[in-house]
Amino acid sequence: MPREVDEILAVTTEEAKGMAQRLATEEAIFAGTSTGANVVAAVRVATRLGADATVATIAVDSGLRYLSTDVFRP
Repeated sequence: MPREVDEILAVTTEEAKGMAQRLATEEAIFAGTSTGANVVAAVRVATRLGADATVATIAVDSGLRYLSTDVFRP
């Protein structure tokens, strides 16, 4: 029987916030911390697998609910 989950990676809140900010400023992807955490984990996996690998993740939220928080506050 196939496993549904191969691995779980822990990502700190600060890493997730930082990636959400980076996605907004560098990639024009306005997403929240859940997506930030997904991308941090995807980058870690891609780094481990090497340049020939393809890694995908899903943007699961928008940044709208974070506008009034410290994620996108100047």
